[in-house]
Amino acid sequence: MIQTRGLGYRYAGAPEGATLAFLDLDLPSGGTLLLRGPSGSGKSTWLALAAGLTTATQGDMVVGGQSLSALSARQRDAWRARTLGFLPQRGLLSEALSVFDNLALVYFAAGRPVDRDRIEVQLQALGVADLSQRLPSQLSGGQAQRVALARALLLQPALLLVDEPTASLDDEACAQALNLLQQHASGATLVVATHDARVLQAWPQARILKLAVPAIEATT
Repeated sequence: MIQTRGLGYRYAGAPEGATLAFLDLDLPSGGTLLLRGPSGSGKSTWLALAAGLTTATQGDMVVGGQSLSALSARQRDAWRARTLGFLPQRGLLSEALSVFDNLALVYFAAGRPVDRDRIEVQLQALGVADLSQRLPSQLSGGQAQRVALARALLLQPALLLVDEPTASLDDEACAQALNLLQQHASGATLVVATHDARVLQAWPQARILKLAVPAIEATT
């Protein structure tokens, strides 16, 4: 499902030597990968590369047989809309739209007609169907997280990318979030960026990709 070779990324304006270099990876369809490493090691960047939100400055990432570096920005947008679900750390729901319309946007992005019944079923499955007409500002943190997960899973993507799903959550809320992912991401290839040991306990058989902050040599 995901294959990387010589993958690296250097931020614009970063000092010489500050390139994030990632180990080569082969992750089969249906597999689970945990990205581990301290802040600055590139966990969110790796997810952005896998989602086609940014492009590698060296090497390549191939997802489902598609080389992402071979796609234009417009082609990556279309590919992303039909291929994957992305759950960013803070959900990124549109504050101007209701819960229902936030999910409807997924269909517009994929160029498909809105399936109102499917949206209602997905919200019901995650226990937030009664919130469909609320704005994100009217949701609790846990409710917003469930809505964001419903959006990510709506089109039953082959690939689900999740960024720090348990950040700042207490043990009870953490357990609920991980249970939701385990229950509703069944069959999908799952990649989770995390620094939380509780996530390791939830997926003891997952592949782990350890990332490191690039060492920058001092210059004189």
